[in-house]
Amino acid sequence: QVQLVESGGGLVQAGGSLRLSCAASGRTFSTSAMGWFRQAPGKEREFVASISANGVITYYADSVKGRFTISRDNAKNTMYLQMNSLKPEDTAVYYCAARAFVIPTLTMNSFDYWGQGTQVTVSS
Repeated sequence: QVQLVESGGGLVQAGGSLRLSCAASGRTFSTSAMGWFRQAPGKEREFVASISANGVITYYADSVKGRFTISRDNAKNTMYLQMNSLKPEDTAVYYCAARAFVIPTLTMNSFDYWGQGTQVTVSS
């Protein structure tokens, strides 16, 4: 069982930056691929980024490539999402997720555990 808690969301102006954190409990973090997803009002939840258990393999949605960076610190059981050059269309609730495999994917239903989400609002 893995419990996930996101933090770091907030209100920021367009062009600004935020860093989201996802703290995980349990002893399986270092063997779990992780991911970030987001859901804007009235839209379906969508993939943002994912990372392998050892941090070597990363995937990004085209919409955030070059602006967002996913990383993890297995010693701290924490995953991060550095978001730069934020745009109003990045406004959403951001969720972290974990899966019981070391290799990351882009698909929501391949992740087994989810956090409660953190709100990111980008003003124009």
